[in-house]
Amino acid sequence: MSKKLKADLLLASCTLMWGVTFVVVKDALADASVFAFLALRFAIAALSLAVLYFRDLRTLTTGSLRAGAVMGCCMFAGYAFQTAGVKLTTPSKAAFITGFAVVLVPLFLGLFARRRISPWIWAGAFAALAGLYYITVPSSGLGDLNLGDLLVLCCAVPFAFHIIAIGHYAPRYSAGKLNLLQVMMTLLLLLLAGPLLVVAGRQPMRIVWSPRLLAAALLTGVLATAVAFSVQVWAQQHTSPSHAAIVFTLEPVFAALTSFIFLHERLGLRALLGAVLILAGILLAEFKGPAPAVAE
Repeated sequence: MSKKLKADLLLASCTLMWGVTFVVVKDALADASVFAFLALRFAIAALSLAVLYFRDLRTLTTGSLRAGAVMGCCMFAGYAFQTAGVKLTTPSKAAFITGFAVVLVPLFLGLFARRRISPWIWAGAFAALAGLYYITVPSSGLGDLNLGDLLVLCCAVPFAFHIIAIGHYAPRYSAGKLNLLQVMMTLLLLLLAGPLLVVAGRQPMRIVWSPRLLAAALLTGVLATAVAFSVQVWAQQHTSPSHAAIVFTLEPVFAALTSFIFLHERLGLRALLGAVLILAGILLAEFKGPAPAVAE
Protein backbone atom coordinates (compact mmCIF):
# COMPACT_ATOMS: atom_id res chain seq x y z
CA MET A 1 0.00 0.00 0.00
CA SER A 2 1.41 3.39 -1.01
CA LYS A 3 1.89 6.09 1.61
CA LYS A 4 -0.57 8.33 -0.24
CA LEU A 5 -3.33 5.70 -0.15
CA LYS A 6 -2.54 4.95 3.48
CA ALA A 7 -2.75 8.66 4.25
CA ASP A 8 -6.16 8.90 2.55
CA LEU A 9 -7.52 5.93 4.50
CA LEU A 10 -6.22 7.32 7.79
CA LEU A 11 -7.72 10.75 7.06
CA ALA A 12 -11.05 9.06 6.31
CA SER A 13 -10.88 7.31 9.69
CA CYS A 14 -10.30 10.72 11.30
CA THR A 15 -13.43 12.12 9.64
CA LEU A 16 -15.40 9.18 11.02
CA MET A 17 -14.22 9.95 14.57
CA TRP A 18 -14.89 13.67 14.19
CA GLY A 19 -18.30 13.06 12.60
CA VAL A 20 -19.42 10.86 15.50
CA THR A 21 -18.29 13.41 18.08
CA PHE A 22 -20.86 16.01 17.00
CA VAL A 23 -23.58 13.89 18.61
CA VAL A 24 -21.39 12.99 21.59
CA VAL A 25 -20.49 16.64 22.29
CA LYS A 26 -24.11 17.79 21.89
CA ASP A 27 -25.14 15.27 24.55
CA ALA A 28 -22.25 16.12 26.91
CA LEU A 29 -22.97 19.87 26.86
CA ALA A 30 -26.09 19.20 28.93
CA ASP A 31 -23.73 18.55 31.85
CA ALA A 32 -21.04 21.18 31.28
CA SER A 33 -20.51 24.68 29.96
CA VAL A 34 -18.68 24.99 26.67
CA PHE A 35 -15.27 26.03 27.98
CA ALA A 36 -15.42 23.62 30.94
CA PHE A 37 -16.02 20.71 28.55
CA LEU A 38 -13.32 21.85 26.14
CA ALA A 39 -10.80 22.32 28.95
CA LEU A 40 -11.54 18.78 30.18
CA ARG A 41 -11.30 17.39 26.65
CA PHE A 42 -7.96 19.00 25.86
CA ALA A 43 -6.52 18.29 29.30
CA ILE A 44 -7.13 14.58 28.67
CA ALA A 45 -5.68 14.91 25.17
CA ALA A 46 -2.59 16.75 26.42
CA LEU A 47 -1.99 14.17 29.15
CA SER A 48 -2.35 11.30 26.67
CA LEU A 49 0.07 12.90 24.22
CA ALA A 50 2.54 13.86 26.94
CA VAL A 51 2.82 10.22 28.01
CA LEU A 52 3.62 9.21 24.42
CA TYR A 53 5.77 12.11 23.23
CA PHE A 54 7.27 13.60 26.38
CA ARG A 55 10.79 12.91 25.10
CA ASP A 56 10.13 15.08 22.05
CA LEU A 57 9.91 18.12 24.33
CA ARG A 58 13.66 17.78 24.92
CA THR A 59 14.34 18.64 21.28
CA LEU A 60 12.15 21.71 20.98
CA THR A 61 13.27 24.48 18.66
CA THR A 62 12.01 27.98 18.06
CA GLY A 63 10.51 26.79 14.78
CA SER A 64 8.60 23.89 16.31
CA LEU A 65 7.29 26.11 19.10
CA ARG A 66 6.11 28.65 16.54
CA ALA A 67 4.43 25.90 14.50
CA GLY A 68 2.66 24.50 17.55
CA ALA A 69 1.53 27.98 18.61
CA VAL A 70 0.08 28.81 15.18
CA MET A 71 -1.73 25.48 14.88
CA GLY A 72 -2.92 25.70 18.48
CA CYS A 73 -4.40 29.17 18.00
CA CYS A 74 -6.33 27.95 14.95
CA MET A 75 -7.50 24.87 16.84
CA PHE A 76 -8.61 26.91 19.85
CA ALA A 77 -10.63 29.38 17.77
CA GLY A 78 -12.19 26.64 15.69
CA TYR A 79 -13.32 24.48 18.60
CA ALA A 80 -14.45 27.42 20.71
CA PHE A 81 -16.85 28.63 18.00
CA GLN A 82 -17.89 25.15 16.90
CA THR A 83 -18.66 23.78 20.37
CA ALA A 84 -20.55 26.92 21.38
CA GLY A 85 -22.59 26.56 18.20
CA VAL A 86 -23.26 22.83 18.61
CA LYS A 87 -24.88 23.59 21.96
CA LEU A 88 -27.50 25.72 20.17
CA THR A 89 -28.04 23.86 16.89
CA THR A 90 -28.32 20.28 15.62
CA PRO A 91 -25.29 18.02 15.03
CA SER A 92 -26.04 17.53 11.33
CA LYS A 93 -26.36 21.23 10.58
CA ALA A 94 -23.23 22.00 12.60
CA ALA A 95 -21.24 19.39 10.65
CA PHE A 96 -22.33 20.61 7.21
CA ILE A 97 -21.66 24.24 8.13
CA THR A 98 -18.22 23.27 9.46
CA GLY A 99 -17.60 21.62 6.10
CA PHE A 100 -17.50 25.08 4.51
CA ALA A 101 -13.91 25.20 5.81
CA VAL A 102 -13.00 22.79 3.03
CA VAL A 103 -14.09 25.31 0.38
CA LEU A 104 -12.08 28.04 2.12
CA VAL A 105 -8.84 26.02 1.91
CA PRO A 106 -8.25 26.49 -1.86
CA LEU A 107 -9.57 30.07 -1.65
CA PHE A 108 -7.09 30.96 1.10
CA LEU A 109 -4.29 29.16 -0.72
CA GLY A 110 -5.05 31.30 -3.75
CA LEU A 111 -5.39 34.57 -1.86
CA PHE A 112 -2.48 34.22 0.57
CA ALA A 113 -0.12 31.80 -1.17
CA ARG A 114 -0.55 33.45 -4.57
CA ARG A 115 -2.01 30.40 -6.23
CA ARG A 116 -4.29 30.93 -9.21
CA ILE A 117 -7.95 30.63 -8.24
CA SER A 118 -9.73 28.88 -11.08
CA PRO A 119 -13.35 29.61 -12.07
CA TRP A 120 -14.25 26.13 -10.75
CA ILE A 121 -13.11 27.10 -7.25
CA TRP A 122 -15.23 30.26 -7.37
CA ALA A 123 -18.19 28.25 -8.66
CA GLY A 124 -17.77 25.77 -5.83
CA ALA A 125 -17.53 28.58 -3.30
CA PHE A 126 -20.75 30.19 -4.54
CA ALA A 127 -22.55 26.83 -4.52
CA ALA A 128 -21.42 26.25 -0.94
CA LEU A 129 -22.52 29.76 0.03
CA ALA A 130 -25.94 29.08 -1.45
CA GLY A 131 -26.04 25.87 0.54
CA LEU A 132 -25.11 27.72 3.72
CA TYR A 133 -27.99 30.12 3.09
CA TYR A 134 -30.52 27.30 2.77
CA ILE A 135 -29.22 25.33 5.75
CA THR A 136 -28.90 28.29 8.14
CA VAL A 137 -31.56 30.84 7.09
CA PRO A 138 -35.12 29.63 7.84
CA SER A 139 -37.94 30.22 5.40
CA SER A 140 -39.20 32.98 7.70
CA GLY A 141 -36.16 35.10 6.90
CA LEU A 142 -32.93 36.43 8.40
CA GLY A 143 -34.69 37.63 11.53
CA ASP A 144 -35.04 34.04 12.76
CA LEU A 145 -31.42 32.99 12.28
CA ASN A 146 -30.16 30.45 14.80
CA LEU A 147 -27.24 31.88 16.80
CA GLY A 148 -25.74 28.39 16.95
CA ASP A 149 -25.52 28.20 13.16
CA LEU A 150 -23.71 31.55 13.02
CA LEU A 151 -21.24 30.48 15.71
CA VAL A 152 -20.48 27.26 13.84
CA LEU A 153 -20.01 29.26 10.63
CA CYS A 154 -17.35 31.33 12.40
CA CYS A 155 -15.33 28.16 13.09
CA ALA A 156 -14.89 27.46 9.37
CA VAL A 157 -12.24 30.17 8.97
CA PRO A 158 -9.82 29.01 11.71
CA PHE A 159 -10.36 25.36 10.74
CA ALA A 160 -9.42 26.18 7.13
CA PHE A 161 -6.25 27.90 8.32
CA HIS A 162 -5.59 24.89 10.57
CA ILE A 163 -5.61 22.52 7.57
CA ILE A 164 -3.26 24.84 5.70
CA ALA A 165 -0.96 25.26 8.71
CA ILE A 166 -0.65 21.51 9.16
CA GLY A 167 0.18 21.13 5.48
CA HIS A 168 2.86 23.79 5.89
CA TYR A 169 4.50 22.51 9.09
CA ALA A 170 3.93 18.73 8.96
CA PRO A 171 6.83 18.00 6.56
CA ARG A 172 9.25 19.86 8.86
CA TYR A 173 8.55 18.39 12.30
CA SER A 174 7.47 15.06 13.80
CA ALA A 175 3.73 14.39 13.98
CA GLY A 176 3.84 13.62 17.71
CA LYS A 177 5.71 16.78 18.60
CA LEU A 178 3.43 19.02 16.52
CA ASN A 179 0.25 17.52 17.89
CA LEU A 180 1.45 17.72 21.49
CA LEU A 181 2.43 21.37 21.05
CA GLN A 182 -0.82 22.40 19.35
CA VAL A 183 -2.95 20.62 21.96
CA MET A 184 -0.95 22.19 24.82
CA MET A 185 -1.36 25.62 23.20
CA THR A 186 -5.10 25.06 22.82
CA LEU A 187 -5.40 23.97 26.46
CA LEU A 188 -3.46 27.03 27.61
CA LEU A 189 -5.77 29.37 25.68
CA LEU A 190 -8.84 27.57 27.07
CA LEU A 191 -7.56 27.92 30.64
CA LEU A 192 -7.00 31.64 30.05
CA ALA A 193 -10.24 32.35 28.18
CA GLY A 194 -12.58 30.37 30.47
CA PRO A 195 -12.02 32.45 33.64
CA LEU A 196 -12.12 35.67 31.61
CA LEU A 197 -15.58 34.77 30.29
CA VAL A 198 -16.74 33.96 33.82
CA VAL A 199 -15.49 37.31 35.14
CA ALA A 200 -17.10 39.11 32.21
CA GLY A 201 -20.39 37.37 32.95
CA ARG A 202 -20.52 35.83 29.47
CA GLN A 203 -20.50 32.18 30.49
CA PRO A 204 -20.58 30.51 33.93
CA MET A 205 -18.18 27.65 34.57
CA ARG A 206 -20.51 24.68 35.10
CA ILE A 207 -19.72 20.98 35.24
CA VAL A 208 -21.74 17.98 36.46
CA TRP A 209 -19.69 14.81 36.78
CA SER A 210 -21.93 12.32 34.99
CA PRO A 211 -21.10 9.08 33.14
CA ARG A 212 -22.02 10.61 29.76
CA LEU A 213 -19.79 13.63 30.38
CA LEU A 214 -16.82 11.47 31.37
CA ALA A 215 -17.39 9.13 28.42
CA ALA A 216 -17.61 12.09 26.02
CA ALA A 217 -14.47 13.70 27.46
CA LEU A 218 -12.51 10.44 27.11
CA LEU A 219 -13.80 9.74 23.60
CA THR A 220 -13.16 13.24 22.29
CA GLY A 221 -9.96 13.78 24.27
CA VAL A 222 -8.21 10.49 23.47
CA LEU A 223 -9.61 9.33 20.12
CA ALA A 224 -10.91 12.46 18.41
CA THR A 225 -8.07 14.73 19.57
CA ALA A 226 -4.91 12.90 20.68
CA VAL A 227 -5.18 10.05 18.17
CA ALA A 228 -7.03 11.72 15.27
CA PHE A 229 -4.89 14.85 15.09
CA SER A 230 -1.68 12.82 15.37
CA VAL A 231 -2.91 10.79 12.43
CA GLN A 232 -3.87 13.95 10.51
CA VAL A 233 -0.46 15.55 11.01
CA TRP A 234 1.29 12.37 9.83
CA ALA A 235 -1.07 11.88 6.87
CA GLN A 236 -0.64 15.46 5.65
CA GLN A 237 3.08 14.81 5.33
CA HIS A 238 2.13 12.66 2.35
CA THR A 239 -0.66 14.69 0.74
CA SER A 240 -1.55 18.31 0.04
CA PRO A 241 -3.97 20.46 2.08
CA SER A 242 -6.41 20.55 -0.82
CA HIS A 243 -6.42 16.78 -1.22
CA ALA A 244 -6.87 16.35 2.53
CA ALA A 245 -9.79 18.78 2.33
CA ILE A 246 -11.52 16.49 -0.18
CA VAL A 247 -11.36 13.57 2.25
CA PHE A 248 -12.76 15.81 5.00
CA THR A 249 -16.04 16.09 3.06
CA LEU A 250 -16.91 12.73 4.65
CA GLU A 251 -17.13 14.32 8.12
CA PRO A 252 -20.60 15.92 7.78
CA VAL A 253 -21.89 12.74 6.12
CA PHE A 254 -20.76 10.63 9.10
CA ALA A 255 -22.20 13.25 11.49
CA ALA A 256 -25.57 13.23 9.74
CA LEU A 257 -25.73 9.42 9.78
CA THR A 258 -24.79 9.28 13.47
CA SER A 259 -27.34 11.95 14.35
CA PHE A 260 -30.03 10.12 12.36
CA ILE A 261 -29.30 6.79 14.08
CA PHE A 262 -28.94 7.98 17.67
CA LEU A 263 -30.96 11.23 17.83
CA HIS A 264 -33.44 10.47 15.03
CA GLU A 265 -32.58 13.84 13.50
CA ARG A 266 -34.01 14.45 10.06
CA LEU A 267 -33.05 17.41 7.92
CA GLY A 268 -35.99 19.25 6.39
CA LEU A 269 -36.18 19.74 2.62
CA ARG A 270 -34.67 23.24 2.86
CA ALA A 271 -31.77 22.11 5.07
CA LEU A 272 -31.26 18.98 2.94
CA LEU A 273 -30.99 21.15 -0.18
CA GLY A 274 -28.44 23.29 1.61
CA ALA A 275 -26.43 20.22 2.63
CA VAL A 276 -26.39 18.93 -0.96
CA LEU A 277 -25.26 22.32 -2.29
CA ILE A 278 -22.47 22.54 0.30
CA LEU A 279 -21.17 19.08 -0.61
CA ALA A 280 -21.51 19.86 -4.32
CA GLY A 281 -19.61 23.12 -3.86
CA ILE A 282 -16.83 21.39 -1.93
CA LEU A 283 -16.41 18.63 -4.51
CA LEU A 284 -16.63 21.07 -7.42
CA ALA A 285 -13.95 23.33 -5.97
CA GLU A 286 -11.63 20.46 -5.07
CA PHE A 287 -11.97 18.11 -8.03
CA LYS A 288 -12.27 20.71 -10.80
CA GLY A 289 -9.96 23.33 -9.41
CA PRO A 290 -7.47 21.83 -6.94
CA ALA A 291 -4.79 24.06 -5.48
CA PRO A 292 -1.29 22.73 -4.85
CA ALA A 293 0.22 22.42 -1.39
CA VAL A 294 1.57 25.57 0.24
CA ALA A 295 5.09 24.36 0.87
CA GLU A 296 5.75 22.55 -2.43
